[in-house]
Amino acid sequence: MSREPRTAIATVCLSGALEDKLPAAAAAGFDGVEVFEPDLVASPLPPGEVRLRCADLGLSIDLYQPFRDLDSTDPERFAANLRRAEHKFDVMEALGTDTVLVCSSAAPDAVADVDLLAEQLHALAERAAARGLRIAYEALAWGRHVNTYDRSWEAVHRADHPALGLCLDSFHILSRGSDPAAIADIPGDKLFFLQLADAPHLSMDVLQWSRHHRLFPGQGAFDLPGFLAPVLAAGYAGPLSLEVFNDVFRQADPGRAAVDAHRSLLALAEATAARGEGADPVAEAAPELHGHAFVELSADESLAPVLAALGFARTGLHRTKPVERWEQGGARILVNRSGGPVAVAALAVESADPPAAARRATRLSAPVLPRERGPAEADLAAVTAPDGTALFFCRTGARAVEGADWTGDFVPTGETAPGIGVTGIDHVGLAQPFDHFDEAALFYRTVLGLEPDATGEFAAPFGLVRSRAVVDAQRRVRLALTVSLLRRGEWAPGVSEPQYVALVVDDVLAAARAARAAGAPLLAIPDNYYADLDARLALSKDRLAAYRDLGVLHEETAGGAYLQVCTEVLGGRVFLALVQRVGDHDGYGWTDAPVRMAAHRRRRLARERVRA
Repeated sequence: MSREPRTAIATVCLSGALEDKLPAAAAAGFDGVEVFEPDLVASPLPPGEVRLRCADLGLSIDLYQPFRDLDSTDPERFAANLRRAEHKFDVMEALGTDTVLVCSSAAPDAVADVDLLAEQLHALAERAAARGLRIAYEALAWGRHVNTYDRSWEAVHRADHPALGLCLDSFHILSRGSDPAAIADIPGDKLFFLQLADAPHLSMDVLQWSRHHRLFPGQGAFDLPGFLAPVLAAGYAGPLSLEVFNDVFRQADPGRAAVDAHRSLLALAEATAARGEGADPVAEAAPELHGHAFVELSADESLAPVLAALGFARTGLHRTKPVERWEQGGARILVNRSGGPVAVAALAVESADPPAAARRATRLSAPVLPRERGPAEADLAAVTAPDGTALFFCRTGARAVEGADWTGDFVPTGETAPGIGVTGIDHVGLAQPFDHFDEAALFYRTVLGLEPDATGEFAAPFGLVRSRAVVDAQRRVRLALTVSLLRRGEWAPGVSEPQYVALVVDDVLAAARAARAAGAPLLAIPDNYYADLDARLALSKDRLAAYRDLGVLHEETAGGAYLQVCTEVLGGRVFLALVQRVGDHDGYGWTDAPVRMAAHRRRRLARERVRA
């Protein structure tokens, strides 16, 4: 595979009409498209006009699809299907594409005898060849008799026609648990087309799974690099093309979804290259990360007293902007007083090579964040994450090159604080808009080189919440992403899209006592939680009493424990947490999240009653 693989996307992946989908695909950087027949049927554009529009956009039409239920045990029905195919060939010629996708049949009259099936495929290929066209035969995972790629290859091999080859679809192959390794033994010139899709592992009807839950590569649980490697090893030379059926994507902005889709293919090619097949199309690997440089919070006057109570000192004032730097140990929080509600405005990571990280982000279509920079201020590269959060690439202090140490943008205040034992930032929690949860996970994975760490779902007071964490290899940068799956209506709403910063402490009890003594608004947890905790873990009476007194949440696994104390929600959306990891515990407190969320809501309602 060349350094820049050809990429394509099926129009079914994107929302809108064909007139919306084609420019979105071109703008995102795709080389070609698969035209999904229902999109063409619903369009007022004649096939010839679609061809011209694609040419103007720089898009090739690589596939017309799908042609269903070709084979039949009824000779008259099969003859009718051949006549139907001739009409599709007319459309293909007008579109200017030479390959049509023919699916294995799911009809009751589908052919079971492989020799008869091969004979019928050969007959179709003869008609296609007479018009300079090709047939790409695909095994549907729910095909009546042909539902695996090896079965489809057997039929194509027996048909033995140069105009007949295979279409391999990762979903149909991996959803059935088939091993793709043997694909490497299929002659490359018989691999006519490749369709790629990821998906979560689900126990459900495979047709419903396919129609509603496919994802772009890197967003699901399939081993797509392990699938793509033998395809490339076989000599496949066509485009990497996406065919993703997803209810959310089909309602999303087609331009944004197309960018996400193209990013997923570049990342897949890179991951496959790591297995020895193909070349890295991103060119620059994600530089090593050394931790969280800072988290910036937009804030009002309520945040500073809380930071002070948590042991932070205001160590610097920005030279040109209304931004304060607060520090404790290795934790840095910037407070931006430009206005607006309290929210996570920016994340900054310590990167071994910030310019290379920025170039990689740009190559992966991350929007560059325009910034106003004053004289002698650090030139920091930044891009925008899917939820609007700014993402900075930094090197701090002695690690920074000349002119790139962002801490020099702040005038020291000379203020110090005793601290309460915070040593750094453990992770940042970001709730995502429903439509962009999978996009966000892929963004952070590809742009920063993070990997999935944990996934889960929990029943929150106002609906199911899905969670996904991503981390770097050394676990120095952690992000915990959440999304409310079916949030509807406004009855007693919970905190809207909550965000938080988890601060590392070595002794959560000592830190919480010091914070409370200084006036930090720690979150009260109900006694019922501690009665249940006592029943489950049989903690000592003194420890349980301390937990109850300070509002400690305790999540325990075989590997260790995760202890946390949270503040109340600040400004309606953001809270801070003191967290202690015990042993090898690698979680994020999601077991206790429903308790914490209910407590936050209860406190918010109490404040509203007081104001009323």
